[in-house]
Amino acid sequence: MSSSPHDHPLPPPRVEEVCEGVYAYVQPDGSWWINNTGFLAGRRGVICVDACSTERRTRELRAAVAKVSGRPITTLVNTHHHGDHTFGNWLFPEATIVGHEGVRAQILADGVPAYRGAWSPEVVWGTMEVAPPFLTYTEGVTLYSDDLRCEVRHVGPAAHTTNDSIVWIPERRVLFSGDLVFNGGTPFVLMGSVAGTIAALDTLRELGAETIVPGHGEVCGPEVYDRVEGYLRFVQETARRGHAAGRTPLEAARETDLGEWGALLDPERIVGNLHRAYAELDGRPPGAPIDVGAAVQDMIAYNGGQPLSCLA
Repeated sequence: MSSSPHDHPLPPPRVEEVCEGVYAYVQPDGSWWINNTGFLAGRRGVICVDACSTERRTRELRAAVAKVSGRPITTLVNTHHHGDHTFGNWLFPEATIVGHEGVRAQILADGVPAYRGAWSPEVVWGTMEVAPPFLTYTEGVTLYSDDLRCEVRHVGPAAHTTNDSIVWIPERRVLFSGDLVFNGGTPFVLMGSVAGTIAALDTLRELGAETIVPGHGEVCGPEVYDRVEGYLRFVQETARRGHAAGRTPLEAARETDLGEWGALLDPERIVGNLHRAYAELDGRPPGAPIDVGAAVQDMIAYNGGQPLSCLA
């Protein structure tokens, strides 16, 4: 089985003003390594939410911000450690980089990760320099864009990763969810927790957000939570059947009809998600280390032995 095909060139990234002074930077099509970011443009400066995966894409993000505001970028918030949200950190030398303490620890542990080789060799990553957050927190921190309160909160102990944070703007009912929410793409919890992500969705529901900037996909409303949860419960049920039958995650995935979930981008993520679900069935705590390399190799095997699709 292969990744969802991309028959046409991707549309360019675009800036979408979700409320006054608050912008989503949406990068179609939201598949592997093509994430969303955002920014808040204040009178004194700009707060950015996440960087991009490649040097080119991050430079394009900066250029897009500059067209909206001539103020300096004072702050860069990382919603989690994954490279599509952090590889471009080094291109913000003037900004205070803010993130959960686990984001800093994992970026330093990974360095420039070799696992990028699992994806299409055509990807032009550009120059890469390790630039972790240097202002960290354990539970959260509050930022202000002029007088607009932005609550950066860790959501854990494990969901998409073990170091996820959201950026919640209560006055505007706007939420930057990071990769706790995928809209149109297959959710991915290999480095976090299936059950933990379902619990995190309940936490997000309680906020009462009206506008959600997901980590990948189009800006949406809270109806997206049910779709993400539906997929994750499908993963849990598939894992229960496969685990009970003594099948490996790859075998279980190959024997499973994805049904409605097969239309999501990057369907091979079912294998990585099953690796995590199996660990939870074995009693491993949320976010406990598992063999990520083996899971990625199984996703490649599910993908017909081909590198995973990436158009970043």
